[in-house]
Amino acid sequence: MTTPIFLLWFEPHHAIAGVAIVHGAHNAMKSRMLRTHIDRDALRRFGWALLLGALIGALLQTVIPPYPLLLLVGIALIVLPLLKISEAWTNIRLPEAEDRIGGFSSGFLGGLTGHQGALRAMFLRQRLPDKAEYAATAAILALVVDFTRIPVYLWNDTTVLTVKPWLLVGFVIAALAGAQIGRVWLEKWKSNDIQKGIMVGLVVSGVLYVREALEALSAA
Repeated sequence: MTTPIFLLWFEPHHAIAGVAIVHGAHNAMKSRMLRTHIDRDALRRFGWALLLGALIGALLQTVIPPYPLLLLVGIALIVLPLLKISEAWTNIRLPEAEDRIGGFSSGFLGGLTGHQGALRAMFLRQRLPDKAEYAATAAILALVVDFTRIPVYLWNDTTVLTVKPWLLVGFVIAALAGAQIGRVWLEKWKSNDIQKGIMVGLVVSGVLYVREALEALSAA
């Protein structure tokens, strides 16, 4: 949900890098709060494949021009929310041997566009039916991707830290506060209608970005 908001102020490369910083801060806080629930066996199964996918995706992100990258982000915003909102995808029980495929794929997409959660959920949710274990393990896996991709983004271009620094700081503070509040109030706020509304908004944003990118590429 943060990516469309960042794209109001930042070009695609900066938006993905900025969201990665906010995402990393949030997942670090969540991992610390839920650290006793982390499933270490799941970490081992995803392991190196997750990190390798994130590294390759982040390296590709730095060399893809802005509008093709915006097109990829738009497609991700259309497809991945639909996968996440569809229980048919996350209820598929895949062999544990395929976790490396899930790790690499979610890491790669996370490094490339910043959207990794829906694809990872397809492999992880049925492994960890306990909500606390799932949330904690998903957070630490996402943090591995963030810690892999952020240095690559900043190595390529550090101006995301200077373009609108106070806006970035504000997002990070909001993410940290949200993690704390969510720990207490998440169950009370949880609503399928709200989730579906957010998903619809993401899909609409994705359609608009795909349209903008295609128009720019056609003009070029």
